[in-house]
Amino acid sequence: MSFRLPEFYLSYPARLNPNLQRAREHSKAWARNMEMIDVPQQGKEIWSEADLDRDDYALLCAYTHPDCDGDELDLVTDWYVWVFYFDDHFVELYKRDPDLTAAREHLDRLRAFMPVEGPITEQATNPVEAGLADLWRRTVPSMSADWRRRFADSTKALLDESLWELHNISENRLSNPIEYIEMRRKVGGAPWSANLVEHAVGMEVPAELAATRPLKVLRDTFSDAVHLRNDLFSYEREVTDEGELSNGVLVFERFLGCDSQEAAETVNDLLTSRMHQFEHTALTEVPKLLDERGVDPAGRMAVLGYAKGLQDWQSGGHEWHMASGRYPEGGGSSSVLGGPTGLGTAGAYIAKSLISTAPQRLRSFTRVPFQPVGPIQRPELEVPFELRLCPHLDVSREHAVDWSREMGMFADAPPVWDEAAVRFNDLPLCAAGLDPDASLEELDLASHWLVWGTYGDDLYPQRYGHVRDVAGAKAQNERLKQVMTDTGVPGIVPVNMMERGLADLWRRTTAPMNARERQSLRRAVEVMIDSWVWELDNQALNHVPDPVDYVEMRRATFGSDMTISLARFSHGDVVPPELYETRAVQNLENSAIDCATMLNDVFSYRKEIEFEGEVHNAVLVVQNFLDCDQDRAFEIVHELFNARMEQFRHVIDVELPALYQERDVTPEAQEALNQHAEELKDWLAGILNWHEQVARYRDSELRHNAPMSGIRSLYAPFTPWDPVLG
Repeated sequence: MSFRLPEFYLSYPARLNPNLQRAREHSKAWARNMEMIDVPQQGKEIWSEADLDRDDYALLCAYTHPDCDGDELDLVTDWYVWVFYFDDHFVELYKRDPDLTAAREHLDRLRAFMPVEGPITEQATNPVEAGLADLWRRTVPSMSADWRRRFADSTKALLDESLWELHNISENRLSNPIEYIEMRRKVGGAPWSANLVEHAVGMEVPAELAATRPLKVLRDTFSDAVHLRNDLFSYEREVTDEGELSNGVLVFERFLGCDSQEAAETVNDLLTSRMHQFEHTALTEVPKLLDERGVDPAGRMAVLGYAKGLQDWQSGGHEWHMASGRYPEGGGSSSVLGGPTGLGTAGAYIAKSLISTAPQRLRSFTRVPFQPVGPIQRPELEVPFELRLCPHLDVSREHAVDWSREMGMFADAPPVWDEAAVRFNDLPLCAAGLDPDASLEELDLASHWLVWGTYGDDLYPQRYGHVRDVAGAKAQNERLKQVMTDTGVPGIVPVNMMERGLADLWRRTTAPMNARERQSLRRAVEVMIDSWVWELDNQALNHVPDPVDYVEMRRATFGSDMTISLARFSHGDVVPPELYETRAVQNLENSAIDCATMLNDVFSYRKEIEFEGEVHNAVLVVQNFLDCDQDRAFEIVHELFNARMEQFRHVIDVELPALYQERDVTPEAQEALNQHAEELKDWLAGILNWHEQVARYRDSELRHNAPMSGIRSLYAPFTPWDPVLG
């Protein structure tokens, strides 16, 4: 191995299920019955009995599910035997000598063995299919339809995203860190494990809570920590033996240009950060969610049992990695402690772990705001797409001022913007670059959305953030949500600029939409305004966000869901909804959005850090996470920007054509998706032009206007309004 294992953050002791030996005996008999042991597949031996004994998946499950009974432990262990067999089977048959066509056929067949409703009708032809069919019949009957859908989705993602790894091996392509974290969640299987936790503890997360931010963060932080931990233990096995490119240590080694030891330490720091985020969310966001939703005692017990189950899995999973012969890095030791064991020793290690990682945790809450940032050498951010501007720009500028006045912006008390601020920020210039082919009516609507969104983002910190009135911001959000009705008539009487502006925009935008499209846009607006409250919460705690949480929430504060929803509407029903959920289209959209958010953070760094006391900026987040200086943080953000831009272009050149072939996409849908990609190019070019042209980020203007609140987000910068607006 080319690095020493770092010192891991562990805050909870691992416990062992007393039914371990029973599970070992049962799972071996089950694997043999499924012909997983000593039965070659296409001439290749996948597992011997010695392999199964060495890896000891029963030990994994006994550690990760310490409280379930013997029958449940048997079932859960069989699932893990199956998933590890699937992984090794896929490596031997499709990865060592990459065969994309055969791999796709193999994965496509597996869908037939996990129906959400009804019986399995397909006949199994190999151990992977036979095992899945048996487990599905034993698992899903006792669970709700909502859980079955979630479990089926996570299982399909676990299987299907194996193709992503295979594509990267075939192209000899290493992913960038953001892409890697996102895709590893799917291919790594931890979201699938999180679903099984609900089954093991015998309590389902209430369906109405499963998709909320706090529960999503619990699942995602759990997943990321599990996967990053596995990457540290499996580096030698995956990178050296299997030629694998999907390993976080390798990704950071290449991205940061450092040796494997430094990369391993960085991965471990990110693992620690994700576990800190899990704890922070469980202690701060989850209780608020339960109170705000009025969750009954049974629902509260289910959520808390789920969180505890994830915590057990995290600690037990680490202990198994240390003991299992599957990972040479663990040394096959029976304990992380490497010495005497027991509750006292475990407690001593946990105390040491808490103390040693305290500086990293404290850095996130002890930043001194409004510090001078000194000289900045802003990196050149290249957007290699032609800028075009809508010819109606000058007229639309005047219309934006008139609309702001009509909505009562200048009469709001206390004032946030006046007419000079609307002109100074020149959001029609941004809209004109985003949609260069727009009619005047379409450009006006795009400009007004931008004015409304950026005004709101300035208003929330001024009106609610400075006095830490998070409850007031939530109350305003609830009123805004009542504005967005199916009829277009607000459910409340609008009393301020935010409410009047949204009511007007909602009526004009949704008039030609059907019910499904209106609901999608409503969800997009809700995501954006709820993200403003997330920012206020962090500001109140002086909390610099975890880097992964920041990247994902920055998309929300930037209004990305609105951007994408409105873009998709413009193409009507030409593109089937399931195509928008594919890896290729998701990568296309998210890479473009991340480029835009990092671009904004680079330009606005001085404004936000020195003049606004902000904690939400990518440069600051990187500086805090890596504990590096400002110049190095700018370099890393620049490199991330370039990596995401390269990925955006790779999707257009490689992934979209491959998607069209794999899914037999119609020519009309291909044309629509290609147009979508061109619109995103306009979007990026327009955003860069706006940042370069407006005076708001120039040092002279910042000092002249201080302490003017900033506009950090371009909330609905989108290009394809035309068919939506009619």
